[in-house]
Amino acid sequence: MADLFDRAEGETPSKSGPRPLADRLRPTQLADVIGQEHVLGPDAPLGVMLASGTLSSLVFWGPPGVGKTTIARLLADETDLAFVQISAIFTGVAELKKVFEAAKMRHANGQGTLLFVDEIHRFNKAQQDGFLPHMEDGTILLVGATTENPSFELNAALLSRAQVLVLDRLDLAHLELLAQRAEHELGRALPLTGPAREQLLEMADGDGRALINLIEQIAAWNVDGALSPQDLAARLQKRAAQYDKSGEAHYNLISALHKSVRGSDPDAALYWLARMLEGGEDPRYLARRITRMAIEDIGLADPQAQTLCLDAWNIYERLGSPEGELALGQAVLYLALAPKSNAGYAAYKNARAAAKRTGSEPPPKHIRNAPTKLMKEQGYGAGYEYDHDSEAGFSGQNYFPDEMKRGVYYNPVERGFERELKRRLDYFTKLRAQRQGG
Repeated sequence: MADLFDRAEGETPSKSGPRPLADRLRPTQLADVIGQEHVLGPDAPLGVMLASGTLSSLVFWGPPGVGKTTIARLLADETDLAFVQISAIFTGVAELKKVFEAAKMRHANGQGTLLFVDEIHRFNKAQQDGFLPHMEDGTILLVGATTENPSFELNAALLSRAQVLVLDRLDLAHLELLAQRAEHELGRALPLTGPAREQLLEMADGDGRALINLIEQIAAWNVDGALSPQDLAARLQKRAAQYDKSGEAHYNLISALHKSVRGSDPDAALYWLARMLEGGEDPRYLARRITRMAIEDIGLADPQAQTLCLDAWNIYERLGSPEGELALGQAVLYLALAPKSNAGYAAYKNARAAAKRTGSEPPPKHIRNAPTKLMKEQGYGAGYEYDHDSEAGFSGQNYFPDEMKRGVYYNPVERGFERELKRRLDYFTKLRAQRQGG
């Protein structure tokens, strides 16, 4: 029985009509796939599976234009499975039922089905669960494709039945090889100077499909001589950087920015800030995170850092983009070059942990206020020593709960202003020991 997806399973489309260059360059065997050797090589996961004749369900995780669909189609060819392709964006419950019914009929007739699901993360959790029984009884071999982190977007039950394979963005060498294949297919070289060709590869930003589309545009131009980088830039619009403000790229880049600041690398920090701004990130989000970096990683080693970040945030609010973004850039440079200390951050976490453990211990009576007669009769405030009346303005009394061992949470480092704070802390620690007779 035919179904609406049989056309995608193996029929060869008519060659009489015009075919896009990307379709003409599509590999016909896995050995022709550019890049992804870490997945396709003889000792790589897919190479081992194919050699043993035991292909399992898979999830391809990687950016656009790196061969997810092509590899899935070729896997079906290599294993004599019917290839069915759907997209989670356009497929509802009714269409899924038809796909499963058709796969069951093939299975009953002795043929398996490789079901390729593009953008599989777009299916909700209940829809993802719908694949499980058909995977378990062998009706389908699922190959999902996603640009999002599967551990965040896919059910644990589905992930336990599929192997996740990471596909990498194409590097410049891979893109150059793809460009050469395109020129061979076109029968002529691209009219570009060497620097313009390099610029073209960079424009593709690791996306093979994007590169082929750009090459197809260039091939259609009627130009004399070779185009310079300036000519190319004037004729082509650079593709937008891959960046999803709610996706994994968002978290990867803010992590890269934060760690570059912590690692005292101003150039790297400024680069990641620029990457996020170029991707359309909200500068207010960046201002908040930059201020957090000052608190967490610079702390009291340079108390001015927090003030400078708040000033940069305020400047952005007053100037807006793009002028105000310069203030954020300068704040990032300052933080990257500031002395680093997380002693205050660690001290706060240590104190919170101690408070959680001893949350019912009362303060010692001598530091409780006694505004009523009854409270005074109960000993509130009795024995309190007013520090300003003591030698050096320091009484050395105990301020922890009576039944609690004194905690040591703050350990300042020997960097920046915190070196001075450490000197003060050591002084008071020694004086406290003397006053308390220890």
